[in-house]
Amino acid sequence: MSTYTVGYIIGSLSTESINRILSKALIRLAPPQLTFTEIPIKDLPLYNHDYDVDYPPEGRALKAAITAVDAVLFVTPEYNRSIPGALKNAIDWASRPWGDNSFTLKPSAVIGASPGKLGTAIAQASLRSVLGYCNSPQMNSPEAYIQFHPDVFTPDGDVLDDSTKQFLTRFMADFATFIARIHSVVPRLG
Repeated sequence: MSTYTVGYIIGSLSTESINRILSKALIRLAPPQLTFTEIPIKDLPLYNHDYDVDYPPEGRALKAAITAVDAVLFVTPEYNRSIPGALKNAIDWASRPWGDNSFTLKPSAVIGASPGKLGTAIAQASLRSVLGYCNSPQMNSPEAYIQFHPDVFTPDGDVLDDSTKQFLTRFMADFATFIARIHSVVPRLG
């Protein structure tokens, strides 16, 4: 059985983000063939085309971090019916300069939590559109729109509700299968 390193990007910059808690739960519930490393996005300046001739260290570090992993897991909230600006900024950095897109053929999955019942559904649709343009193969099923309740998730990422725990365990197992499937036909880049 192959092992894969998954870089995870949390769309919220808050240290107490419910999506950070969700990421901890996902890592706990993932199958053993997946290892995880966070890809931080908080220190990136706002992207603009002028940087393409000389990327700053933060942009180079982001691109290197994505290149170093076998897949990317996006764990994101929904801001104003779309993805957070910080996440979009990170994607812009990673996909530039033209011809040097770090997401090309990099398997990805999207999940998110919110206090509301829609559970980031619209943000995920927006993010999937952006990732499609970035040529990132996406795990499109199962979709995972998580309504966050403090009585279901502990701050350390323990999942206290059995049905939620089973769903998230299955989501991560499916992601491991998806990564293996993509890498069986697309050689690891980097």
